[in-house]
Amino acid sequence: MIDPKTLASRFPGDFLFGVATASFQIEGASKADGRKPSIWDAFSNMPGRVFGRHNGDMACDHYNRWESDLDLIKEMGVAGYRFSIAWPRIIPEGTGPINEKGLDFYDRLVDGLKARGIKAYATLYHWDLPLSLMGDGGWTARSTAQAFQRYTRVVMERLGDRLDAVATFNEPWCSVWLSHLYGVHAPGERSMDAALHALHYTNLAHGLSVQAIREVAPNVPVGLVLNAHETLPGSDSAEDRAAAERAHQFHNGVFFDPVFKGQYPAEFLSALGHRMPKIEEGDLAIISQKLDWWGLNYYTPMRVADDPTPGAEFPATVGAPPISKVKTDIGWEVYAPALKSLVERLYARYDLPVCYITENGACYNMEVEGGEVEDQPRLDYYAEHLDKVADLIAEGYPMQGYFAWSLMDNFEWAEGYRMRFGLVHVDYDTQVRTIKKSGKWYRDLASEFPKGNHGQAL
Repeated sequence: MIDPKTLASRFPGDFLFGVATASFQIEGASKADGRKPSIWDAFSNMPGRVFGRHNGDMACDHYNRWESDLDLIKEMGVAGYRFSIAWPRIIPEGTGPINEKGLDFYDRLVDGLKARGIKAYATLYHWDLPLSLMGDGGWTARSTAQAFQRYTRVVMERLGDRLDAVATFNEPWCSVWLSHLYGVHAPGERSMDAALHALHYTNLAHGLSVQAIREVAPNVPVGLVLNAHETLPGSDSAEDRAAAERAHQFHNGVFFDPVFKGQYPAEFLSALGHRMPKIEEGDLAIISQKLDWWGLNYYTPMRVADDPTPGAEFPATVGAPPISKVKTDIGWEVYAPALKSLVERLYARYDLPVCYITENGACYNMEVEGGEVEDQPRLDYYAEHLDKVADLIAEGYPMQGYFAWSLMDNFEWAEGYRMRFGLVHVDYDTQVRTIKKSGKWYRDLASEFPKGNHGQAL
């Protein structure tokens, strides 16, 4: 086991250690205080969509237990908390009336963080789109991007004076491809045309949101959280290397290129551009506004090979076998070197600002035995990946902080409650929280950093 003190010595004193969650995954209280359904409420309650038809009605009951949960975060010794704000609590139908009780909840949450000396890193969209907006097409409609800009303005007018940083979107790859092309996440579409519309309007919504943040709260550092994929070729063949480049364009470039270059990737556009919605004059200028920071969510590499099927749709790839024999309980390959090579490759390709690892963690489903959770594999995962972050810092990459996913076990989307990513175990029957072995190790690591010297200014 890597000693926390030894590992901590490899990070600068102003490096920020934090924990992360998301609104739908932990809050519960799905019908409380004016909140209306999100697309995930509907999706969860449809047979065959989520394991066991689990839903977010209770989740971790964080909406009612937020004070003790903030005490838990403080006990974890971390300096930052990354959370998301539920659009259906703020503007329950996506457009129309503002729900003051929803804003009041996040007021209390942010004030509670400030009172405990914990930095507040807010994410405006972590997939819980107000269900009412599906009547207009959801993310396949340009009007949703405009509605998101208004929602951003409402949130930032209320909370912007106390936030340490804000992200527009979390993992648009998931809310675009996984949700509209692969059908795994809400709203469960399986249409390339729908996904291409969602792609551009999500990118546009990001840009419109940046505009609103800069207008309303210009002192709050604004960023975007991307689950970039390290697209590794399955072999050294020219075909597989070309497949890896196509995979990069499809899975990463369609977000990175518009935001950081003001254009969509060339091969992607050549193959699929004619099926995209109209890109209006000025759209790409809006999307490509300069950001203060960006967040990387990383869990596992993406290994690809060329799909030789005649007429295979772009990116025309198939999965390639893993190299590492180690897998988490959700079936993902554990391969820490890909985190480092991914950051190196992205900085070589794009003019990127400073970076936070905004999510990194592992699914292991150990339960409480004798009052303890022995989750050594998760601890090993964190140690291996943080070691790579330290290597990046040593090589001069602007890594500013690291948020472990997740603070506690929670609703794991299509997997329901059967997959556990938390540093803290949650008994869903009693809502009792138990810090796992990995959580105690992470607490010891974070506690090595002087309180108050965490997190340099962006």
